[in-house]
Amino acid sequence: MGNSYAGQLKTTRFEEVLHNSIEASLRSNNLVPRPIFSQLYLEAEQQLSSLEGSRADNEEEEEEEEEEEGSESSSPPVSYQVKPPPEGCCTTDGFCQAGKDLRLVSISNEHIEVPSGFLLVGAKSPNLPDHLLVCAVDKRFLPDDNGRNALLGFSGNCVGCGKKGFCYFTEFSNHINLKLTTQPKKQKHLKYYLVRNAQGALTKGSVICWKGAEFRGRQSSTSTCSSTLFQLPESSGLSGSTSSEPLPPANPSAPAGTQQTAAAIDHIPSTAAFSSAVYNGKESPKQQLMKNNLSALTRPSVLGTLTNSGPPKKRHKGWSPESPSSTETWNLQLNPQTSNRIKNDGGSLSSLPHSALVGPASSPMVGSGEPVSVPDNLLKICKAKPVIFKGHGNFPYLCGNINDVIVSPLLYTCYRNSQSLSRAYEQYGASTIQPISEEMQLLLTVYYLVQLAADQVPLIEDLEQIFMRSWRESHLCEIRQYQQAVPQPFPQVPGQITPVTSAQLPWLAGLAASSCNDSVHIIECSYSLAEGLSEMFKLLMEGKLIKTNYVVIICASRNRAIDSCIVITGKYQARVLSESMLSPSDYQKEVNYQLVTGKVETLGSFFSTLCPEGDIDLLLEKFHQENQGHISSSLSASVNKPTAVNGAGTAVCTSYEIERHQIRPFQLAVAQKLLSHICSIADSSTQNLDLGSFEKIDFLICVPPSEVTYQQTLFHLWHSGILLELGLEKEHLTKQRVEQYVMKLDAEAQIKFKIFLQNSMQNPHTLFVLIHDHAHWDLMSAVHSLYPQTELSTGLVDRLLNCREVKEAPNIVTLHVTSFPYALQTQHTHISPYNEIHWPSSYSNGVDLYHENKKYFGLSEFIESTLSGHSIPLLRYDSSFETMAMALGKRFPRLHSAVIRTFVLIQHYSAAMMAVCGLSQMKNYTSVETLEITQNLINSSRQCPSGHGLMVVLRIPCIPLAAVAYERLYNVRERLALEDNFEIILGNPNSGITIGKHFVEQLKIWQKIEDVDWRPQTYLELEGLPCILIFSGMDPQGESLPRSLRYCDLRLINSSSLVRTSLEQELGLAAYFVSSEIHTEKPVVNDVLESDPEKLSSTDNEDEEIATEGSTSEKRSPMKRERSRSHDSASSSLSSKASTFCTESSPPQALSSSTEETTNTYERQKQKVDKGAQTAISKHLPPVTEQLDMKQNMKSTQVSITSSSSPPFSSSSFSSAPTHNSYILQTSQCSMTKASKQPPIVFLPKLVYDIITSTDSSGLPKSSSLLPYHSVMWASSFRPLMSKMMTCTEQSLYYRQWTVPKPIHMDYNNRNEGRMDTFHPRRLLLSGPPQIGKTGAYLQFLSILSRMLIRLTEVDVYDEEEININMKEESDQYYHQPGDMWPDLESFKKMPFDYTIHDPKYEDASLICSKLQTIDSEDSSMSRRQEDTYTCRQTTRMRLSKYAAYNTYHHCEQCHQYMGFNPRYQIYESTLHAFAFSYSMLGEEIQLHFIIPKSKEHHFVFSQPGRQLESMRLPLVTDKSEDYIKSPTFTPTTGRHEHGLFNLYHAMDGASHLHVLVVKEYEMAIYKKYWPNHIMLVLPSIFNSAGVGAAHFLIKELSYHNLELERNRQEELGIKPQDIWPFIVISDDSCVMWNAVEVDCSGDRKSDYTWTERNVSLKQILQHIEATPNVTHYALIGMRKWSSKTNSAEIKEPFSCCHVHDFIMLNVDLTQNVQYNQNRFTCDDVDFNLRVHSAGLLICRFNHFSVMKKQIAVGGQRSFHIKSKVSDTPVSISPAQYICAPDSKHTFLAAPAQLLLEKYLQYHSHRFFPLSLKNYSNPVLSVDCYLNLGPQISVCYVSSRPHSLNISSSGLTFSGLLLYLCDSFVVASFLKKFHFLKGATLCVICQDRNSLRQTVVRLELEDEWQFRLRDEFQTANAKEDRPLFFLTGRHI
Repeated sequence: MGNSYAGQLKTTRFEEVLHNSIEASLRSNNLVPRPIFSQLYLEAEQQLSSLEGSRADNEEEEEEEEEEEGSESSSPPVSYQVKPPPEGCCTTDGFCQAGKDLRLVSISNEHIEVPSGFLLVGAKSPNLPDHLLVCAVDKRFLPDDNGRNALLGFSGNCVGCGKKGFCYFTEFSNHINLKLTTQPKKQKHLKYYLVRNAQGALTKGSVICWKGAEFRGRQSSTSTCSSTLFQLPESSGLSGSTSSEPLPPANPSAPAGTQQTAAAIDHIPSTAAFSSAVYNGKESPKQQLMKNNLSALTRPSVLGTLTNSGPPKKRHKGWSPESPSSTETWNLQLNPQTSNRIKNDGGSLSSLPHSALVGPASSPMVGSGEPVSVPDNLLKICKAKPVIFKGHGNFPYLCGNINDVIVSPLLYTCYRNSQSLSRAYEQYGASTIQPISEEMQLLLTVYYLVQLAADQVPLIEDLEQIFMRSWRESHLCEIRQYQQAVPQPFPQVPGQITPVTSAQLPWLAGLAASSCNDSVHIIECSYSLAEGLSEMFKLLMEGKLIKTNYVVIICASRNRAIDSCIVITGKYQARVLSESMLSPSDYQKEVNYQLVTGKVETLGSFFSTLCPEGDIDLLLEKFHQENQGHISSSLSASVNKPTAVNGAGTAVCTSYEIERHQIRPFQLAVAQKLLSHICSIADSSTQNLDLGSFEKIDFLICVPPSEVTYQQTLFHLWHSGILLELGLEKEHLTKQRVEQYVMKLDAEAQIKFKIFLQNSMQNPHTLFVLIHDHAHWDLMSAVHSLYPQTELSTGLVDRLLNCREVKEAPNIVTLHVTSFPYALQTQHTHISPYNEIHWPSSYSNGVDLYHENKKYFGLSEFIESTLSGHSIPLLRYDSSFETMAMALGKRFPRLHSAVIRTFVLIQHYSAAMMAVCGLSQMKNYTSVETLEITQNLINSSRQCPSGHGLMVVLRIPCIPLAAVAYERLYNVRERLALEDNFEIILGNPNSGITIGKHFVEQLKIWQKIEDVDWRPQTYLELEGLPCILIFSGMDPQGESLPRSLRYCDLRLINSSSLVRTSLEQELGLAAYFVSSEIHTEKPVVNDVLESDPEKLSSTDNEDEEIATEGSTSEKRSPMKRERSRSHDSASSSLSSKASTFCTESSPPQALSSSTEETTNTYERQKQKVDKGAQTAISKHLPPVTEQLDMKQNMKSTQVSITSSSSPPFSSSSFSSAPTHNSYILQTSQCSMTKASKQPPIVFLPKLVYDIITSTDSSGLPKSSSLLPYHSVMWASSFRPLMSKMMTCTEQSLYYRQWTVPKPIHMDYNNRNEGRMDTFHPRRLLLSGPPQIGKTGAYLQFLSILSRMLIRLTEVDVYDEEEININMKEESDQYYHQPGDMWPDLESFKKMPFDYTIHDPKYEDASLICSKLQTIDSEDSSMSRRQEDTYTCRQTTRMRLSKYAAYNTYHHCEQCHQYMGFNPRYQIYESTLHAFAFSYSMLGEEIQLHFIIPKSKEHHFVFSQPGRQLESMRLPLVTDKSEDYIKSPTFTPTTGRHEHGLFNLYHAMDGASHLHVLVVKEYEMAIYKKYWPNHIMLVLPSIFNSAGVGAAHFLIKELSYHNLELERNRQEELGIKPQDIWPFIVISDDSCVMWNAVEVDCSGDRKSDYTWTERNVSLKQILQHIEATPNVTHYALIGMRKWSSKTNSAEIKEPFSCCHVHDFIMLNVDLTQNVQYNQNRFTCDDVDFNLRVHSAGLLICRFNHFSVMKKQIAVGGQRSFHIKSKVSDTPVSISPAQYICAPDSKHTFLAAPAQLLLEKYLQYHSHRFFPLSLKNYSNPVLSVDCYLNLGPQISVCYVSSRPHSLNISSSGLTFSGLLLYLCDSFVVASFLKKFHFLKGATLCVICQDRNSLRQTVVRLELEDEWQFRLRDEFQTANAKEDRPLFFLTGRHI
């Protein structure tokens, strides 16, 4: 009950403002006076710092409850201890402790004893927000109407059990089980008086006006609302606060009425055009008054005085003087459940017939006032049914002639929604923000109505927007104030902020209406609305409201809230609004009824009286008889004659072409976007799509049940060749086969769909793509169909595409394709915003993204053409037609306007045809626009030598009306003998195209069709046919129109049902592609507004307009282009529209004032064209002859359009072409050519035109702000504005936040409370403008998806021949037979070691000499640069076998557990273990870390008490098991967490194995994330920048250390040390598959054999190698690298003693004393092989096994980037800069010294060893190491170790000596054994300069080598990076 202070109004200020306002209004005669509200406020800084407001709407119990919950906001509520109830009593909510029901809904009809002096009141329980509990309370303890005079204390009785005498409210609240958590107060919980209605039922009455809590004592605000008026079908299932019992027919309970009213707001014509976010106050009054910032205590009884009674007497504990009013706080958050329930429970009001909207029981009046009688003959006298919008408060009961009025709840709902603030505004803080007061709402409504023009219709969304802007402005002022100053406890200057009071309201409304010429009439009543309504009916009957369009009735009294309603009495407005309430099906029914019952005959008889010459039919008959014979022959002559081809090629029009199927850049881009979305679904960790498991693609395209759309899709599918490409069909495709892939959503769809589902279940390895084209069509819920009487196909999409089988099938992807995706973008959508693909914009920042040869004309381009400064407006309206239709609407009020408009338009077309045929007097009975259309249609075929003509689309949505129009126009055409001139086609969605035989023959000639039975099945095949296509059906269903379309007549579209989708899809019919060359040379629509008047008046395309249409001078002249009239064609003179090309049969036209100008302009244009013709021809001939893109040729420039097409099927060619002048002539004549160069002209109803062309302040067309779709609704009136700058994605997110589906929408039930997984993972949405090529895009998508799937099952593997084969010793001695399975140890020991490297990856490495040899210095390998090794290496594409290794993208059922995605193995279930061992060479202890998943712990041994890692288990040499691999596999990897092939499950064929990934410390986390079930060995951080040598070194050392540990451990178990398995496998991370050669030696001779190579599992290979006899005697075992060019010679010897790479088995026991060089980055395996061999150990390569290596473009050794240490900018640094002189100022590099050294030597070693370049006879002697010196230098490796195997160097003279970090084994005497050339060079490399000098001294190098100071170098490293130092010298 907290209070706050508020200031007082300055009375003098108010009077001054009032005086000024009245004076202004008296002086103004045409403007609305400046509203006075904005002047009533003082400046913003004088406002209160702590504003608080009155509650604006107390109808909703939920809102009240929330308000109460927020009332204690200034401090936490004091917890209230309830006494435990007596044992055994009832504690159920809604019942008293005696167990009796107290809920109003339950006992409303029961008789309740009420003692005298007591009243029944409703109490609110916090646990039952939807119910009132009935109590009897002594009225002395209740307040009076002013909220005063209530006695303190309480006295009440329980009406359930009858217990009396409760003296404390606390005790009473316990008895009725209120279960309160705060102290019980009667003011808080006793809410409403309860009253009996006319039927005697107890209902909720007015609010109890407690002092200070409710200063607005509203009387029974909701109990009297007209409930049954909005009653819905019983199936709509009301819930929430509605009574759970069936509602009484006449008098349902008040909450139900409220709910139904809310529910009924689903068919609002939503046309709010949003303005900018911060409203600037120019267009409507200052909105400071939008909020009631009154004191919470009192409300002013006299205007201008305001008392302030200070804090309340009895404060709440949490109250403080500065706190806002606790009870009056408006809680910003409307209960979301409540709001959803309110909005969704009701169905669509529009679906109810009129009889359901009004009826005897429709508006029960409960409470006060007499029923209002609707007078008889109201419709007859008024010529319209008044539409009554219920506003605020009570609405009286209507009786009498109620069929002549319509009552609507839309305004009531709008008011209520505008008072429930959105959650989006909670962020603005406190409870001070309040909605607009009811008085202000009504006043703003009056202002809105006043400014409407006579031909405008009020739109609820406009009002919502006005309320929103008003509220926002006042709210922003508040926010600013909060930001400026911290609220002070006692403001120094009390703010004087006052709302409009109910007493002021009628006066202010009257003042506002005083200037509108009585268009708005205000009626003020004293007691109830009933008297106002009665007066209004009386005025109507007396004809006193003829000029009045809107009557506002206000009942405002001082001590209660206002009642109001608004009556639409304007004939036009009432008609439009009443028709907008009809659903599409009711609309059709109504029209059908009027046609069937003959009500339209009155219209026909009226038309016949219009023509003074007599009935049109009589005129037609007379004309027919007079002219029979000669007219028809003269007209048809021009049509029939030119079908013969003239030999010269001039008589035939060459512009006719059939467009071939061709993918445009845009379509390819969209297809690729679709593919990337599919890939991202597959890549996500959700396992929703396993692309790797699919082998092929299948698909089904679902289209609406339109025969033309179906045939059109079949046509696209046939010509795309996609079925053959996907391998779904073989050659010789039949139409029946193609039909299997397209499904019409009609009654037979279920059968085809069932087959599709069966196929998907039977073929789990096929990916099925379900394409739902035109996806916005039929989104009806299968469960909740509101139109049970409609055809079976309703709700079919929901039944089929949303069925459980489709949702759960892992191999079905659904793709919705639509131009209007809005209905699929609601809060409950199935489609994730990440799965939306929007058609890309053609321009970005002025750059043409996709170069197309055509420009698309869609809605925005059409709107743009209406802006002044553009040449020809493409959107127009016909004012004379509109005027006539409006006049007839007033004359025939009972006929639907669709009927009237259709009959008027048919009359216009009939008269126009007659006028063109010579009955010139008929021109007065048509409009200029219709005459233009008809004239051009009839003349079009005469102007082309082949008879090509224009198409006119006449859109008539209502099928019965379309049939009437067709019949009428057909008859007129026959009478006028025009049947061979143009065709009239009735386009019905349910049937195919029917055209006359004569026209079929013409089309066959034009399209070169031989088939006798051919008939056009799509509109596209009507290319060039002069025709009127009457396009019927409530909605277009995706039909495409040909390029010969010239006029799109949409004057008959249903303009009362205004939703964005409906409007845009009607305009989408005219969407069109125009050649982009035209766009540049002939600007139809300029992107930049031109300012040069000369340019404007002679736009380059005017000649065409004039040639066929005689375009008016007004349209060309920029001076006359006023916005209001520029497109009203009727304002131009009639005859100027007449064609200048009329044939002789046309009547002479009346002379026009602009004829001369027209002719002059035409001449001027013609000269221009002639002048430009040569250049155009020369410019366009070459490309045309080269490329046969027919549509491009068709639409290049005006000259080449007709001349340049020489398609393969055309007899004419350029060589025989006449001069360009004849082409010009043809261009100007063939109308189809002209039509294809320009977008069509669209005629709209005026109402639609105004909406389409009006924009908001951001430039957004008003149509974009409409409700997006009829089965969705706005989530809140308080939504932000849309903006022109919004991208498609932002629009989608906007609709996803601000729209909710109605119950009839199929997505309505897609809600998981509190969960976000309502999106279907395999569902995508492709949206793009109409007719832009979406079908071609998704067919292309299927093609590239199929190619990708094939590609996914393939892999690029290196396929290179072994190098240096010619250097192998060709010995006749073979040590093994070709068929031997294992090497024989003794034989193998005799095999010489092949020093030469044969692995092709080392093609650029230095050769290793083993003896004196001569090499061809022009070896081809030398020419290749090292950088190209990766990009240029030869690969081949291989299909993955079932034994392949995979990367992280592979998911299949079998290896889920292996990968760790099994639910039993949680990702976090792995432990980190440290493992340390000492290594003397490093001089320190090495600390490694193992990450071991729980599932792999059995491979390790842990100490028992502390679970310390002790060792890795090793098997025995003697162990044998089929399902076990003995050797642990180590894979060192870097940078390949996604692409490394670590999934060995399939390669190992499921066998148990130990696999360890060796990773760097900084990459540990990312590898662990991708491979949660793999063991990781993490290298110490000092190796973060090391190369692969470090990993190999540590793997080997760790393995040997582990071998020792295992020997010790198992020795205790009695096992000999030599029995422990000593091998490990070291594998590259790119090994993908393994092969085995099978040799067949069954030939006659022993040397004969055949061999085959096949893919085998790694398990088979490893188990075979592990089973080798005496295997422990081999130090290294490897295999060949696979090549497709492997020859028999390589296979003949099954085993080789040579280098092994990539995949090796290493015996860590034998190689104990041979180490990998931990510093190496490259060639470390070659270096290690040479060390192993020199140590006398055996290296064996199994030639029958080979490994395939995958080409991986990322990671590996390429992850090392050498960059400058100084700057971060990436600068390419050449290898020559990798070394420098010591102490120089050279730029240091951020790279390891060793890497710089290796790279430098690889590219520039010739600088150190000049004599060695290409000198293979004199190699460089390399001691104890192999370094790659580049391919042009050969090296000879020797080991300094005692007893090592070295080649015989006798006879060899070396050209250089390389000493790399040489150890103590290298001594002076060892080096003196070797001979060097004179001038040979030496390079010594050491860790520091000191070591360098010591080495020179120790090895006595100065004896034979000469050194200079300048020959010292270092790697380009800073000192802290420990550079390597070089010293070079020359041999003396």
